[in-house]
Amino acid sequence: MSIETAVGLATGQPYPYQRVELVEPDWTRFPGWRDVTAQDWASAQWQRAHCIKNVRQLRELLGDLVDDRFYADLERDQAERATMSMLVPPQMMNTMVPAPSSAGPGSLTEALYADPIRRYMLPVFSDRRTDWASHPHAARDSLHEHDMWVAEGLTHRYPTKVLAELLPTCPQYCGHCTRMDLVGNSTPVIEKLKFTAKPADRLGDMLDYLRRSPAVRDVVVSGGDVANMPWLRLESFLTELLAIENIRDIRLATKALVGLPQHWLQPEVVEGVQRVAQLARSRGVSLAIHTHANHANSITPLVAEASRAMLDAGVRDVRNQGVLLNGVNADPHALLDLCFALLDGAQIMPYYFYMCDMIPFSEHWRVSVADAQRLQHHIMGYLPGFATPRIVCDVPFVGKRWVHQLADYDHERGISYWTKNYRTSIEAADPEALTRTYEYYDPIHTLPPEGQAWWAQHGRLEETQLKAAEVAEASRRLAMLQAR
Repeated sequence: MSIETAVGLATGQPYPYQRVELVEPDWTRFPGWRDVTAQDWASAQWQRAHCIKNVRQLRELLGDLVDDRFYADLERDQAERATMSMLVPPQMMNTMVPAPSSAGPGSLTEALYADPIRRYMLPVFSDRRTDWASHPHAARDSLHEHDMWVAEGLTHRYPTKVLAELLPTCPQYCGHCTRMDLVGNSTPVIEKLKFTAKPADRLGDMLDYLRRSPAVRDVVVSGGDVANMPWLRLESFLTELLAIENIRDIRLATKALVGLPQHWLQPEVVEGVQRVAQLARSRGVSLAIHTHANHANSITPLVAEASRAMLDAGVRDVRNQGVLLNGVNADPHALLDLCFALLDGAQIMPYYFYMCDMIPFSEHWRVSVADAQRLQHHIMGYLPGFATPRIVCDVPFVGKRWVHQLADYDHERGISYWTKNYRTSIEAADPEALTRTYEYYDPIHTLPPEGQAWWAQHGRLEETQLKAAEVAEASRRLAMLQAR
Protein backbone atom coordinates (compact mmCIF):
# COMPACT_ATOMS: atom_id res chain seq x y z
CA MET A 1 0.00 0.00 0.00
CA SER A 2 1.26 3.44 -0.90
CA ILE A 3 0.69 6.06 1.79
CA GLU A 4 3.09 8.87 0.90
CA THR A 5 2.17 11.28 -1.86
CA ALA A 6 4.23 12.69 -4.71
CA VAL A 7 4.35 16.41 -5.42
CA GLY A 8 2.24 17.37 -8.42
CA LEU A 9 4.38 19.01 -11.10
CA ALA A 10 1.69 21.44 -12.25
CA THR A 11 0.62 22.85 -8.88
CA GLY A 12 3.45 22.04 -6.52
CA GLN A 13 0.85 20.44 -4.22
CA PRO A 14 1.06 16.84 -3.02
CA TYR A 15 -2.25 16.20 -4.76
CA PRO A 16 -2.69 18.03 -8.09
CA TYR A 17 -6.46 18.52 -8.44
CA GLN A 18 -7.99 18.76 -11.88
CA ARG A 19 -11.59 18.38 -12.99
CA VAL A 20 -12.14 15.07 -14.79
CA GLU A 21 -15.11 14.41 -17.06
CA LEU A 22 -16.94 11.15 -16.38
CA VAL A 23 -16.84 8.51 -19.11
CA GLU A 24 -19.00 5.44 -19.77
CA PRO A 25 -16.56 2.77 -21.00
CA ASP A 26 -17.40 1.12 -24.33
CA TRP A 27 -18.87 -2.26 -23.36
CA THR A 28 -18.51 -3.59 -26.92
CA ARG A 29 -14.75 -3.90 -26.35
CA PHE A 30 -15.53 -7.22 -24.63
CA PRO A 31 -16.23 -10.04 -27.13
CA GLY A 32 -19.36 -11.22 -25.32
CA TRP A 33 -21.00 -7.79 -25.53
CA ARG A 34 -19.97 -6.87 -29.05
CA ASP A 35 -23.59 -6.72 -30.26
CA VAL A 36 -25.19 -5.19 -27.16
CA THR A 37 -27.11 -2.01 -28.03
CA ALA A 38 -27.40 1.18 -26.01
CA GLN A 39 -31.07 0.34 -25.46
CA ASP A 40 -30.13 -3.03 -23.98
CA TRP A 41 -27.50 -1.43 -21.77
CA ALA A 42 -29.99 1.07 -20.35
CA SER A 43 -32.40 -1.70 -19.36
CA ALA A 44 -32.34 -2.78 -15.72
CA GLN A 45 -33.92 -6.09 -16.74
CA TRP A 46 -31.15 -6.75 -19.31
CA GLN A 47 -28.50 -5.83 -16.73
CA ARG A 48 -29.89 -8.25 -14.15
CA ALA A 49 -30.29 -11.04 -16.71
CA HIS A 50 -26.67 -10.76 -17.88
CA CYS A 51 -24.82 -10.64 -14.55
CA ILE A 52 -21.60 -12.63 -14.33
CA LYS A 53 -22.33 -15.48 -11.91
CA ASN A 54 -19.59 -18.01 -12.62
CA VAL A 55 -16.27 -18.58 -14.37
CA ARG A 56 -17.96 -19.97 -17.48
CA GLN A 57 -19.91 -16.74 -18.02
CA LEU A 58 -16.78 -14.68 -17.48
CA ARG A 59 -15.00 -16.74 -20.15
CA GLU A 60 -17.89 -16.17 -22.54
CA LEU A 61 -17.58 -12.43 -21.96
CA LEU A 62 -13.80 -12.02 -22.13
CA GLY A 63 -12.83 -15.01 -24.26
CA ASP A 64 -9.12 -15.47 -24.89
CA LEU A 65 -8.33 -11.84 -24.01
CA VAL A 66 -7.56 -13.27 -20.57
CA ASP A 67 -5.18 -16.19 -19.98
CA ASP A 68 -6.41 -19.50 -18.57
CA ARG A 69 -4.32 -18.96 -15.43
CA PHE A 70 -6.59 -16.11 -14.37
CA TYR A 71 -9.72 -18.25 -14.74
CA ALA A 72 -8.04 -21.07 -12.79
CA ASP A 73 -7.02 -18.57 -10.08
CA LEU A 74 -10.59 -17.31 -9.82
CA GLU A 75 -12.04 -20.81 -9.79
CA ARG A 76 -9.74 -21.85 -6.95
CA ASP A 77 -10.73 -18.82 -4.91
CA GLN A 78 -14.41 -19.60 -5.37
CA ALA A 79 -13.78 -23.13 -4.13
CA GLU A 80 -11.43 -22.41 -1.21
CA ARG A 81 -11.64 -18.81 0.01
CA ALA A 82 -14.64 -16.80 -1.25
CA THR A 83 -17.16 -15.83 1.42
CA MET A 84 -19.45 -14.35 -1.24
CA SER A 85 -20.71 -16.02 -4.39
CA MET A 86 -19.96 -14.39 -7.74
CA LEU A 87 -22.47 -11.81 -8.95
CA VAL A 88 -21.27 -8.85 -11.03
CA PRO A 89 -23.73 -6.72 -13.06
CA PRO A 90 -22.60 -5.69 -16.57
CA GLN A 91 -22.48 -2.05 -15.44
CA MET A 92 -19.89 -2.88 -12.78
CA MET A 93 -18.01 -5.36 -14.96
CA ASN A 94 -17.69 -2.66 -17.60
CA THR A 95 -15.72 -0.41 -15.23
CA MET A 96 -12.93 -2.99 -14.99
CA VAL A 97 -10.02 -2.43 -17.41
CA PRO A 98 -11.99 0.50 -18.86
CA ALA A 99 -9.47 1.44 -21.57
CA PRO A 100 -7.46 -1.59 -22.79
CA SER A 101 -4.34 -0.62 -24.70
CA SER A 102 -4.23 -3.61 -27.02
CA ALA A 103 -6.18 -6.61 -28.26
CA GLY A 104 -5.37 -10.22 -28.87
CA PRO A 105 -5.04 -13.41 -26.82
CA GLY A 106 -4.05 -12.75 -23.23
CA SER A 107 -3.80 -8.99 -23.73
CA LEU A 108 -6.10 -8.10 -20.78
CA THR A 109 -4.66 -10.55 -18.27
CA GLU A 110 -2.22 -8.34 -16.38
CA ALA A 111 -4.51 -5.31 -16.50
CA LEU A 112 -7.37 -7.39 -15.08
CA TYR A 113 -5.17 -8.72 -12.29
CA ALA A 114 -4.18 -5.13 -11.42
CA ASP A 115 -7.65 -3.61 -11.76
CA PRO A 116 -8.86 -2.04 -8.47
CA ILE A 117 -12.53 -2.90 -8.95
CA ARG A 118 -11.72 -6.46 -9.95
CA ARG A 119 -9.77 -6.86 -6.70
CA TYR A 120 -12.91 -6.71 -4.57
CA MET A 121 -15.62 -7.80 -7.02
CA LEU A 122 -13.75 -10.79 -8.49
CA PRO A 123 -11.09 -11.73 -5.93
CA VAL A 124 -8.70 -14.52 -6.97
CA PHE A 125 -6.77 -16.98 -4.84
CA SER A 126 -3.42 -15.32 -5.51
CA ASP A 127 -4.78 -12.05 -4.05
CA ARG A 128 -5.20 -13.64 -0.62
CA ARG A 129 -2.50 -13.82 1.99
CA THR A 130 -0.99 -17.22 2.71
CA ASP A 131 0.62 -16.35 6.05
CA TRP A 132 -2.49 -15.01 7.76
CA ALA A 133 -5.44 -15.49 5.39
CA SER A 134 -7.79 -14.80 8.33
CA HIS A 135 -7.03 -12.97 11.55
CA PRO A 136 -7.36 -15.19 14.65
CA HIS A 137 -10.16 -12.86 15.81
CA ALA A 138 -12.01 -12.88 12.49
CA ALA A 139 -15.71 -13.76 12.72
CA ARG A 140 -18.59 -14.37 10.35
CA ASP A 141 -20.65 -11.62 11.99
CA SER A 142 -17.65 -9.51 12.93
CA LEU A 143 -19.73 -6.60 14.25
CA HIS A 144 -22.08 -8.84 16.28
CA GLU A 145 -25.07 -7.27 14.58
CA HIS A 146 -27.17 -10.41 14.99
CA ASP A 147 -26.47 -10.45 18.72
CA MET A 148 -28.14 -7.03 18.83
CA TRP A 149 -31.27 -8.00 16.91
CA VAL A 150 -34.39 -6.77 18.68
CA ALA A 151 -36.51 -8.33 15.95
CA GLU A 152 -35.28 -10.62 13.20
CA GLY A 153 -33.16 -8.42 10.94
CA LEU A 154 -33.44 -5.27 13.12
CA THR A 155 -30.15 -4.34 14.82
CA HIS A 156 -30.37 -1.83 17.68
CA ARG A 157 -26.76 -0.90 18.42
CA TYR A 158 -26.87 2.89 18.88
CA PRO A 159 -29.25 4.68 21.28
CA THR A 160 -31.21 6.56 18.61
CA LYS A 161 -30.50 4.51 15.46
CA VAL A 162 -31.37 1.09 14.10
CA LEU A 163 -30.39 -0.98 11.07
CA ALA A 164 -33.25 -2.74 9.26
CA GLU A 165 -32.10 -5.63 7.07
CA LEU A 166 -35.18 -6.07 4.89
CA LEU A 167 -33.80 -8.86 2.70
CA PRO A 168 -30.64 -10.99 2.35
CA THR A 169 -29.79 -10.38 -1.33
CA CYS A 170 -28.10 -7.72 -3.50
CA PRO A 171 -27.83 -7.02 -7.24
CA GLN A 172 -24.08 -7.57 -6.83
CA TYR A 173 -21.88 -9.27 -4.24
CA CYS A 174 -18.69 -7.59 -3.01
CA GLY A 175 -15.97 -9.93 -1.84
CA HIS A 176 -15.40 -7.95 1.37
CA CYS A 177 -19.07 -7.85 2.45
CA THR A 178 -19.33 -7.33 6.20
CA ARG A 179 -22.69 -9.16 6.23
CA MET A 180 -21.32 -12.27 4.52
CA ASP A 181 -22.80 -14.29 7.41
CA LEU A 182 -26.32 -13.80 6.07
CA VAL A 183 -26.25 -12.06 2.68
CA GLY A 184 -26.09 -13.95 -0.59
CA ASN A 185 -25.75 -17.60 -1.54
CA SER A 186 -23.73 -20.12 0.42
CA THR A 187 -20.22 -20.83 -0.83
CA PRO A 188 -18.00 -23.89 -0.31
CA VAL A 189 -16.42 -21.95 2.57
CA ILE A 190 -19.49 -20.39 4.22
CA GLU A 191 -22.92 -21.90 4.80
CA LYS A 192 -25.11 -18.81 5.08
CA LEU A 193 -27.67 -18.34 7.81
CA LYS A 194 -31.27 -17.78 6.76
CA PHE A 195 -34.09 -15.63 8.04
CA THR A 196 -36.62 -17.89 9.74
CA ALA A 197 -39.76 -15.73 9.73
CA LYS A 198 -41.89 -14.89 6.70
CA PRO A 199 -40.93 -11.55 5.08
CA ALA A 200 -44.23 -9.86 5.96
CA ASP A 201 -43.97 -11.00 9.57
CA ARG A 202 -40.36 -9.83 9.86
CA LEU A 203 -41.14 -6.37 8.52
CA GLY A 204 -44.22 -6.17 10.75
CA ASP A 205 -42.15 -7.05 13.81
CA MET A 206 -39.63 -4.32 12.90
CA LEU A 207 -42.36 -1.70 12.64
CA ASP A 208 -43.95 -2.85 15.91
CA TYR A 209 -40.63 -2.46 17.72
CA LEU A 210 -40.14 1.05 16.32
CA ARG A 211 -43.66 2.08 17.32
CA ARG A 212 -42.95 1.17 20.94
CA SER A 213 -39.41 2.63 20.96
CA PRO A 214 -39.76 6.43 21.03
CA ALA A 215 -36.00 6.93 21.55
CA VAL A 216 -35.31 5.64 18.03
CA ARG A 217 -35.39 8.43 15.46
CA ASP A 218 -33.11 7.15 12.66
CA VAL A 219 -33.56 4.04 10.49
CA VAL A 220 -31.06 2.71 7.97
CA VAL A 221 -33.12 0.63 5.55
CA SER A 222 -30.76 -1.95 4.14
CA GLY A 223 -30.23 -5.65 3.59
CA GLY A 224 -28.77 -6.88 1.32
CA ASP A 225 -29.71 -4.03 -0.94
CA VAL A 226 -33.11 -2.33 -1.12
CA ALA A 227 -32.80 -2.33 -4.93
CA ASN A 228 -33.60 -6.05 -4.80
CA MET A 229 -36.96 -5.48 -3.13
CA PRO A 230 -39.94 -4.93 -5.48
CA TRP A 231 -40.57 -1.21 -5.39
CA LEU A 232 -44.21 -1.31 -4.25
CA ARG A 233 -43.29 -3.55 -1.31
CA LEU A 234 -40.46 -1.20 -0.33
CA GLU A 235 -42.70 1.83 -0.71
CA SER A 236 -45.32 0.21 1.52
CA PHE A 237 -42.71 -0.37 4.25
CA LEU A 238 -41.40 3.20 3.95
CA THR A 239 -44.92 4.63 4.10
CA GLU A 240 -45.62 2.75 7.33
CA LEU A 241 -42.24 3.86 8.67
CA LEU A 242 -43.09 7.49 7.93
CA ALA A 243 -46.31 7.12 9.94
CA ILE A 244 -44.28 6.51 13.12
CA GLU A 245 -44.00 9.86 14.86
CA ASN A 246 -40.53 9.39 16.36
CA ILE A 247 -38.82 8.54 13.04
CA ARG A 248 -37.04 11.64 11.73
CA ASP A 249 -34.32 10.23 9.46
CA ILE A 250 -34.54 7.43 6.89
CA ARG A 251 -31.54 6.28 4.89
CA LEU A 252 -31.90 3.86 1.97
CA ALA A 253 -28.75 1.76 1.55
CA THR A 254 -28.08 0.66 -2.04
CA LYS A 255 -24.83 -0.08 -3.79
CA ALA A 256 -26.99 -0.53 -6.89
CA LEU A 257 -26.90 3.22 -7.45
CA VAL A 258 -23.28 2.56 -8.50
CA GLY A 259 -23.42 -1.09 -9.57
CA LEU A 260 -26.83 -1.02 -11.29
CA PRO A 261 -27.88 2.63 -11.79
CA GLN A 262 -30.35 1.44 -14.42
CA HIS A 263 -32.58 0.23 -11.58
CA TRP A 264 -32.87 3.69 -10.05
CA LEU A 265 -33.56 5.25 -13.46
CA GLN A 266 -36.68 3.14 -14.11
CA PRO A 267 -39.73 5.46 -14.35
CA GLU A 268 -41.73 3.45 -11.81
CA VAL A 269 -38.87 3.67 -9.30
CA VAL A 270 -38.26 7.40 -9.86
CA GLU A 271 -41.99 8.11 -9.49
CA GLY A 272 -42.13 5.96 -6.35
CA VAL A 273 -39.17 7.75 -4.78
CA GLN A 274 -40.88 11.03 -5.56
CA ARG A 275 -44.04 9.93 -3.71
CA VAL A 276 -42.06 8.81 -0.67
CA ALA A 277 -39.91 11.97 -0.72
CA GLN A 278 -42.99 14.20 -0.82
CA LEU A 279 -44.52 12.33 2.11
CA ALA A 280 -41.25 12.58 4.04
CA ARG A 281 -40.99 16.30 3.37
CA SER A 282 -44.58 16.88 4.51
CA ARG A 283 -43.70 15.22 7.81
CA GLY A 284 -40.36 16.97 8.24
CA VAL A 285 -38.42 13.71 7.83
CA SER A 286 -35.06 13.57 6.06
CA LEU A 287 -34.88 10.91 3.31
CA ALA A 288 -31.40 10.13 1.97
CA ILE A 289 -29.72 7.48 -0.14
CA HIS A 290 -26.44 5.88 0.90
CA THR A 291 -24.44 4.14 -1.79
CA HIS A 292 -21.08 2.35 -1.91
CA ALA A 293 -18.29 3.20 -4.36
CA ASN A 294 -14.66 2.29 -3.68
CA HIS A 295 -12.87 3.64 -6.76
CA ALA A 296 -13.23 6.58 -9.14
CA ASN A 297 -13.60 4.23 -12.12
CA SER A 298 -17.00 3.20 -10.74
CA ILE A 299 -18.39 6.72 -11.21
CA THR A 300 -19.72 6.98 -14.75
CA PRO A 301 -22.30 9.22 -16.48
CA LEU A 302 -25.04 6.65 -15.77
CA VAL A 303 -24.22 6.78 -12.06
CA ALA A 304 -24.38 10.58 -12.19
CA GLU A 305 -27.71 10.41 -14.02
CA ALA A 306 -29.17 8.08 -11.39
CA SER A 307 -27.94 10.30 -8.56
CA ARG A 308 -29.41 13.37 -10.21
CA ALA A 309 -32.73 11.56 -10.73
CA MET A 310 -32.92 10.77 -7.02
CA LEU A 311 -32.10 14.34 -6.02
CA ASP A 312 -34.65 15.69 -8.50
CA ALA A 313 -37.22 13.27 -7.07
CA GLY A 314 -36.81 14.95 -3.68
CA VAL A 315 -34.21 12.88 -1.83
CA ARG A 316 -32.40 15.24 0.53
CA ASP A 317 -28.92 13.86 -0.16
CA VAL A 318 -27.02 11.02 -1.84
CA ARG A 319 -23.98 9.98 0.20
CA ASN A 320 -21.16 7.51 -0.32
CA GLN A 321 -19.94 5.01 2.26
CA GLY A 322 -16.85 3.36 0.84
CA VAL A 323 -14.58 0.76 2.37
CA LEU A 324 -10.86 1.28 2.78
CA LEU A 325 -9.24 -1.56 0.83
CA ASN A 326 -5.58 -2.29 0.24
CA GLY A 327 -4.88 -2.58 -3.47
CA VAL A 328 -8.02 -0.60 -4.30
CA ASN A 329 -8.06 2.81 -2.64
CA ALA A 330 -5.69 2.77 0.36
CA ASP A 331 -3.75 5.66 -1.13
CA PRO A 332 -4.45 9.39 -0.74
CA HIS A 333 -4.50 10.02 -4.50
CA ALA A 334 -6.98 7.21 -5.10
CA LEU A 335 -9.23 8.41 -2.27
CA LEU A 336 -9.19 12.02 -3.46
CA ASP A 337 -9.78 10.99 -7.07
CA LEU A 338 -12.85 9.08 -5.91
CA CYS A 339 -14.11 11.91 -3.72
CA PHE A 340 -13.86 14.47 -6.52
CA ALA A 341 -15.49 12.09 -9.03
CA LEU A 342 -18.36 11.66 -6.59
CA LEU A 343 -18.69 15.32 -5.70
CA ASP A 344 -17.94 17.06 -8.99
CA GLY A 345 -19.23 14.43 -11.37
CA ALA A 346 -22.22 12.85 -9.67
CA GLN A 347 -23.36 15.17 -6.84
CA ILE A 348 -22.73 12.35 -4.36
CA MET A 349 -21.42 13.39 -0.95
CA PRO A 350 -18.22 11.64 0.18
CA TYR A 351 -19.29 10.61 3.67
CA TYR A 352 -17.44 7.66 5.22
CA PHE A 353 -14.63 5.26 4.49
CA TYR A 354 -14.92 2.26 6.75
CA MET A 355 -11.93 0.16 7.62
CA CYS A 356 -12.54 -3.32 6.21
CA ASP A 357 -14.06 -5.52 8.90
CA MET A 358 -12.43 -8.62 10.37
CA ILE A 359 -14.33 -11.24 8.41
CA PRO A 360 -12.66 -14.51 7.32
CA PHE A 361 -10.09 -14.33 4.50
CA SER A 362 -10.02 -10.52 4.41
CA GLU A 363 -6.46 -9.83 5.60
CA HIS A 364 -5.17 -8.90 2.13
CA TRP A 365 -7.72 -6.05 2.02
CA ARG A 366 -7.31 -4.69 5.55
CA VAL A 367 -4.94 -1.91 6.62
CA SER A 368 -3.74 -0.95 10.09
CA VAL A 369 -5.30 1.78 12.20
CA ALA A 370 -2.01 3.69 11.92
CA ASP A 371 -2.20 3.64 8.11
CA ALA A 372 -5.84 4.73 8.25
CA GLN A 373 -4.83 7.66 10.45
CA ARG A 374 -2.15 8.68 7.95
CA LEU A 375 -4.65 8.48 5.10
CA GLN A 376 -7.09 10.72 6.99
CA HIS A 377 -4.26 13.23 7.46
CA HIS A 378 -3.29 13.18 3.77
CA ILE A 379 -6.81 13.84 2.41
CA MET A 380 -7.53 16.81 4.69
CA GLY A 381 -7.65 20.29 3.19
CA TYR A 382 -8.47 19.46 -0.43
CA LEU A 383 -12.23 18.98 -0.20
CA PRO A 384 -14.81 21.29 1.35
CA GLY A 385 -15.16 20.52 5.05
CA PHE A 386 -18.72 19.27 4.61
CA ALA A 387 -17.53 16.87 1.89
CA THR A 388 -14.34 15.59 3.54
CA PRO A 389 -15.00 11.94 4.37
CA ARG A 390 -14.26 10.56 7.80
CA ILE A 391 -12.28 7.35 7.98
CA VAL A 392 -13.89 5.22 10.66
CA CYS A 393 -13.19 1.97 12.44
CA ASP A 394 -16.32 -0.08 13.18
CA VAL A 395 -15.24 -1.57 16.50
CA PRO A 396 -16.98 -4.80 17.60
CA PHE A 397 -19.54 -4.15 20.39
CA VAL A 398 -18.85 -0.41 20.07
CA GLY A 399 -19.72 0.98 16.64
CA LYS A 400 -18.23 3.61 14.37
CA ARG A 401 -15.29 5.58 15.73
CA TRP A 402 -13.08 8.06 13.88
CA VAL A 403 -9.68 6.45 13.54
CA HIS A 404 -8.09 9.03 15.84
CA GLN A 405 -10.57 8.36 18.68
CA LEU A 406 -8.82 5.31 20.13
CA ALA A 407 -8.01 5.27 23.83
CA ASP A 408 -4.74 3.35 23.54
CA TYR A 409 -2.69 1.58 20.87
CA ASP A 410 -0.17 -1.23 21.12
CA HIS A 411 1.68 -0.65 17.85
CA GLU A 412 3.89 -3.70 18.25
CA ARG A 413 1.04 -6.20 18.55
CA GLY A 414 -1.39 -4.14 16.49
CA ILE A 415 -4.07 -3.96 19.17
CA SER A 416 -6.04 -0.74 19.52
CA TYR A 417 -8.31 -0.05 22.48
CA TRP A 418 -11.58 1.88 22.27
CA THR A 419 -14.24 3.16 24.65
CA LYS A 420 -17.86 4.13 24.12
CA ASN A 421 -20.43 6.46 25.60
CA TYR A 422 -23.64 4.44 25.16
CA ARG A 423 -25.01 0.97 25.72
CA THR A 424 -26.11 -1.32 22.92
CA SER A 425 -29.35 -3.29 23.14
CA ILE A 426 -27.55 -6.23 24.81
CA GLU A 427 -25.94 -4.20 27.62
CA ALA A 428 -28.84 -2.65 29.49
CA ALA A 429 -27.83 -4.37 32.71
CA ASP A 430 -24.06 -4.25 32.24
CA PRO A 431 -22.54 -1.79 34.78
CA GLU A 432 -19.12 -1.87 33.07
CA ALA A 433 -20.27 -1.23 29.49
CA LEU A 434 -19.18 2.42 29.59
CA THR A 435 -15.91 1.94 31.44
CA ARG A 436 -14.25 -1.08 29.82
CA THR A 437 -12.10 -0.91 26.69
CA TYR A 438 -12.85 -2.87 23.51
CA GLU A 439 -10.20 -4.25 21.20
CA TYR A 440 -9.63 -4.02 17.47
CA TYR A 441 -6.79 -5.79 15.67
CA ASP A 442 -4.47 -4.68 12.87
CA PRO A 443 -3.53 -7.16 10.12
CA ILE A 444 -0.64 -9.22 11.48
CA HIS A 445 1.47 -8.86 8.33
CA THR A 446 1.61 -5.06 8.90
CA LEU A 447 3.26 -5.45 12.33
CA PRO A 448 6.98 -5.22 13.17
CA PRO A 449 8.86 -8.55 13.46
CA GLU A 450 8.40 -8.66 17.23
CA GLY A 451 4.64 -8.31 16.88
CA GLN A 452 4.41 -10.93 14.18
CA ALA A 453 6.44 -13.33 16.33
CA TRP A 454 4.07 -12.74 19.27
CA TRP A 455 1.03 -13.62 17.15
CA ALA A 456 2.78 -16.66 15.71
CA GLN A 457 3.16 -17.92 19.27
CA HIS A 458 -0.19 -16.86 20.71
CA GLY A 459 -2.59 -16.45 17.82
CA ARG A 460 -2.04 -19.29 15.39
CA LEU A 461 -5.13 -21.45 15.00
CA GLU A 462 -5.01 -24.69 13.10
CA GLU A 463 -7.37 -24.71 10.13
CA THR A 464 -9.45 -27.45 11.72
CA GLN A 465 -9.80 -25.40 14.91
CA LEU A 466 -10.82 -22.33 12.94
CA LYS A 467 -13.43 -24.29 11.00
CA ALA A 468 -14.77 -25.83 14.21
CA ALA A 469 -15.03 -22.38 15.78
CA GLU A 470 -16.92 -21.08 12.75
CA VAL A 471 -19.36 -24.01 12.85
CA ALA A 472 -19.94 -23.52 16.57
CA GLU A 473 -20.55 -19.81 16.10
CA ALA A 474 -23.01 -20.44 13.26
CA SER A 475 -24.87 -23.05 15.33
CA ARG A 476 -25.08 -20.72 18.32
CA ARG A 477 -26.44 -17.90 16.22
CA LEU A 478 -28.95 -20.12 14.42
CA ALA A 479 -30.25 -21.42 17.75
CA MET A 480 -30.63 -17.85 19.00
CA LEU A 481 -32.56 -16.82 15.90
CA GLN A 482 -34.87 -19.81 16.16
CA ALA A 483 -35.50 -19.07 19.83
CA ARG A 484 -36.57 -15.56 18.91
